[in-house]
Amino acid sequence: MPENAAAAGSLGARKRRRARAAIVAAAYELFAERGFHAVTVAEIAERAEVGRTTFFRYFGDKQEVLFAEDESTVENLVAAMRAAAADVRPLGDRLGAAVAVIRAGIADGPPGWSEDPERSALTARLLRENPELHARHLLKQERQAAALAEVLVECGASAATAVLATQLVLACLRTAAQVAAEPRALPAALDDAFARLDRIAAG
Repeated sequence: MPENAAAAGSLGARKRRRARAAIVAAAYELFAERGFHAVTVAEIAERAEVGRTTFFRYFGDKQEVLFAEDESTVENLVAAMRAAAADVRPLGDRLGAAVAVIRAGIADGPPGWSEDPERSALTARLLRENPELHARHLLKQERQAAALAEVLVECGASAATAVLATQLVLACLRTAAQVAAEPRALPAALDDAFARLDRIAAG
């Protein structure tokens, strides 16, 4: 590829990332100010200084903005899982090893967990207050779990072991989300949930 074409492509990618980030930031600002239902796509686009067409280029609706980081997080998680499984594959029916592979993948944070405490707190509140958002969140979690189960199968796990491992980890994630008093407590709550799971496995 010619150097100028590569530079143009890189510039375009940066512009797209900036536009997407501006939309997400604008949406969170407005959700914090007015609540979820009182905010329209047009208002988000105006705050982000983009057109409605640009908004819909990145997001199907305003609900999807709350899950903006999920796709890249899952991609990173899958890569980390494959790396963690390299020394233990084939996983076969070793449930503990399969769970450990997923835990290694989410060491830097599972899908839906933001490094921004304020944004995490707002997301958690919006999910609690809006049943339709919570339902979409649960659906996305199940789809992500299915994708992770496929990765475990690729790494030699039996189908039953892959599904059970992902559901156990998902249960720990949901437990942590419910018992953590605030977003900063999520990592400790997740560690505690996994510790309880380990004690069950140890008998």
